[in-house]
Amino acid sequence: MSALKGSRMISIPTLRPIPLDTVLYVGRAAFLVFSFALAAIAFVRLRRSSEQRRRDAERDAQHTSALLTRVLERIEALETRLAAAEPRLAAIGEQLETHFKSAAAISPRNYAVAIRLARAGAPAEEIAGACGLARQEAELVVRLHAGKDRDARHVALMRA
Repeated sequence: MSALKGSRMISIPTLRPIPLDTVLYVGRAAFLVFSFALAAIAFVRLRRSSEQRRRDAERDAQHTSALLTRVLERIEALETRLAAAEPRLAAIGEQLETHFKSAAAISPRNYAVAIRLARAGAPAEEIAGACGLARQEAELVVRLHAGKDRDARHVALMRA
């Protein structure tokens, strides 16, 4: 303590008080600077975002355009195939029409003759040629009616 008694006290200069108006002006200025900086950052981000959306939209449009081009090419190929198939379909239609006309021309009388021939034991090829039937029809007549007279005679003999 003895060292303190001999020393002189140093005085710290005091600052003069800042008026409240000045503090408020400085606070407003700082707030405005901060607000402008924040608005600038938001504007830059908004601009980047809209640029990104524009690029995405362009990319999507190009992708959609490419898909549409592929779909149109496939439709064109299908139209070509369909145009190539039309004459063949017309020819098949004519063949069917001819077949149905010939089938309609076969009278029930021809079937009666075919049944008699099948019961008499004639082969399907002979029945087809003689009655104007298709080979498959003649085979069906033979399967259905061949040997029926023999079976009927056999049953009659068994009963007697």
